Amino acid sequence: MRLSLIKSAIKDAFLFCAAVMGMLLLPFTAQGQKPAEYVNPFIGTSNYGATFPGPVVPWGMVSVVPYNVTPGEGNEYSNTDSWCSNPYVYNNELMTGFSHVNLSGVGCPDLGSIILMPTTGDLEVDFNRYGTAISNQKASPGYYSAFLDRYSIKAEATTTTRTGISRYTFPEGKANILLNLGHGLTNESGAFVKMVSDTEIEGYKLMGTFCYNPEAVIPIYFVVEFSKPAIQLGYWKKQPRLPGTRHQWSSTSGQFKIYENYSRELAGEQIGAWYSFETEEGEAVEAKVGVSYVSIENARENLNAEQPAFDFEQTVAQAKERWNHQLSKIEVEGGSQEDKVKFYTALYHLLIHPNILQDVNGEYPAMESAEILNTDGHNRHTVFSLWDTYRNVHPLLTLVYPEQQTDMLNSMVDMYKESGWLPKWELYSRETNVMEGDPALVVLADSYLRGLTGFDVETAYEGMMKSAMSEGTENPLRPHNGFFKKNHFIAFRDSFDNTVSEALEFYVADYSLSRLALALGKKKDHKMLYERSLGYKKYFDPEFDLMRPLEADGSFMPNFDPMQGENFEPVHGFHEGNSWQYSFAVPHDIHADETDGRGGSLCTSVGADF
Repeated sequence: MRLSLIKSAIKDAFLFCAAVMGMLLLPFTAQGQKPAEYVNPFIGTSNYGATFPGPVVPWGMVSVVPYNVTPGEGNEYSNTDSWCSNPYVYNNELMTGFSHVNLSGVGCPDLGSIILMPTTGDLEVDFNRYGTAISNQKASPGYYSAFLDRYSIKAEATTTTRTGISRYTFPEGKANILLNLGHGLTNESGAFVKMVSDTEIEGYKLMGTFCYNPEAVIPIYFVVEFSKPAIQLGYWKKQPRLPGTRHQWSSTSGQFKIYENYSRELAGEQIGAWYSFETEEGEAVEAKVGVSYVSIENARENLNAEQPAFDFEQTVAQAKERWNHQLSKIEVEGGSQEDKVKFYTALYHLLIHPNILQDVNGEYPAMESAEILNTDGHNRHTVFSLWDTYRNVHPLLTLVYPEQQTDMLNSMVDMYKESGWLPKWELYSRETNVMEGDPALVVLADSYLRGLTGFDVETAYEGMMKSAMSEGTENPLRPHNGFFKKNHFIAFRDSFDNTVSEALEFYVADYSLSRLALALGKKKDHKMLYERSLGYKKYFDPEFDLMRPLEADGSFMPNFDPMQGENFEPVHGFHEGNSWQYSFAVPHDIHADETDGRGGSLCTSVGADF
């Protein structure tokens, strides 16, 4: 295929790299089919792809996703019986609602919460019993629909940045909409809910402990509004089993208790609220949900600002227009229809995270703090899975979406100002400490050297040097940095540790920082960091022509098996891979026929020139 990108001031050197990769970079000209029409949101929703088909806008805070990973008959994958990190799997048959805060493409389960479930008939609040098969699923950027077979309900959903709206078309009779706060992907528990009126609910739910980090806890606040007043409403709560004879005295011990006459606040773990309606055949009831990571008041303000009325069709049209606007920054010419579907679907997925965090009033939760701050003229972004994204997502954003990338750079620098450290794998202003390396250094340096200078580079450099140079347990990003600074490698410590992978990531980070130091005139730092970035050579074992773990004295780890680590088996020295993969992980020191003469391939260092 031939790609045409909107991007000015691309240097000849980058054009050379693009030609090497089989691309031609040309100005964009709109023609033919709109790019959003090529996107297939069902791609990536099976075989642990961890994407979802539900609607979301570019970099949106809210997505409305059919939740179908509850254990049950017809569900091959579940959030308890298999490692399922996403709220939806295409192969599964049983769904139990629509979640409104979700993660796309991640490897650990979290969020998948604030779940609305439409049902008909007698009230049932146990999610293990009210699930339904779904059919006739349709998804496109900004829109999802499905038929809920058990209840004969057509469900549709769309979003704005901070809100979602669902439309449920019911048969004649009793209709129910359940708000389940005890169900979802998160490993955290606890929630609060309050029925404000016969059309409105508010509350919050705790989420977090991503990848089983017990301190990374996040409150999510919400307001739900219905387009029609309920004729009946109430709460439910799963009661604990009472001890001894108290169990026999209580009709709700160990059971779901339905509250019909209690209408104040409710808190607990397995809790929810139910609203019931009388509907005619084909009558639609809409549900709007606004969320905030600051407060209930902000969630309501977000909802009032972005969806002041119930206008489902207009919201769908606006969501699709936003996707076409962003996807049209790249035009694909040539290739097959299938090629274009693959390309635009991949670009669609790339523009979901890192998503916006601040509310419409600019408020957001500070990094690793209870403080609430306000943005200073830029969007605050979150979900920085930088180990996954520094190699490809952020370089592409720098070239094609420089405004959003600059906001992300400012977000990372602000995280340093707020917490004292640059992010590693940040999630809603909490550091999860997942994966390896010091990836923020790569993103900040690469972006600056490519010409994105609209952030506080001196403060960024201060934070980068802090993580590169601080020693010992005081450095959460590089806990073994004392030894690494002295010896330029990390010693093999325990069986199945990740020392080689960790060190290889540090070399890339140090090289990136060295290039930034050179650009800023800090020649001494540049020399020190560049020399340190070449420490990868210590791991290279000429016997195997591969990377091999090192003992503390610099000798190779004995009994090395380069094939160890196949099919996710435990492996000494490497993280989610083995020596065969990681021996190629030296992108900063590739010796090609065409080089720039400054220690690195032309394509990896072109950004230093503009």
